[in-house]
Amino acid sequence: MSRKSVTDRLLTLLSFLTLEVLVVGGTFIASLLLFFYLTRVVFVAHSAQFDDWGFRQMEDLRAGRLWLDLVASGITFFGSAPFLVGAAILGPGILRWLGRKREALEVFLAVAGAALFNQLLKTHYHRVRPSSALLYQAGLSFPSGHAMIGVALYGCLAWLLWRHGRHPAWAILLVAWAVLIGFTRVYLHVHYPTDVVAGFAAGLLWLILLRTALRLWWRESRLRIKN
Repeated sequence: MSRKSVTDRLLTLLSFLTLEVLVVGGTFIASLLLFFYLTRVVFVAHSAQFDDWGFRQMEDLRAGRLWLDLVASGITFFGSAPFLVGAAILGPGILRWLGRKREALEVFLAVAGAALFNQLLKTHYHRVRPSSALLYQAGLSFPSGHAMIGVALYGCLAWLLWRHGRHPAWAILLVAWAVLIGFTRVYLHVHYPTDVVAGFAAGLLWLILLRTALRLWWRESRLRIKN
């Protein structure tokens, strides 16, 4: 390997030391610590304090507002498997048609990777869903797939909008939408609050890992082309 090639690689790595990277790195560490903490609370300490508190808040919200059941059921659909499968196919397809091949790959891997990662985590922790669910939901509980994959999908779309400088407000709304979808899972009692928070954390972890890996890959590809 030539000296110029080594220098280019070092400059590529140093270029990552920006404010953006520090913020993303801090978010990654915070998400990892939060996920680890929740696993200790749920599976080691067997504490239900936070879960009970979260369910009580939802019951207080539901009191006298049964119409919210329909609203929550409608919102939660946008984090369901049928919708996410459609988004993972149609979204990248539209982006490729618009000439955004990299963005198409990011969106597809964000959803597909998060879905696979979620199933691996659920199989490992094997937590049964709440018995008080307002609607039937198959599968295991920890972490919430709606929360995790929703953060991956909507977070990826939000980042793309933010990065290209197109309507930052829409990026913020997408993140808020992902959070709202997670809350509906607690409202409907199909997930414990700890499942949803863990899903948010795991979704962020996957999204950051994916973006970092793709960014390094594309930079390495450019270096190989130059050399």
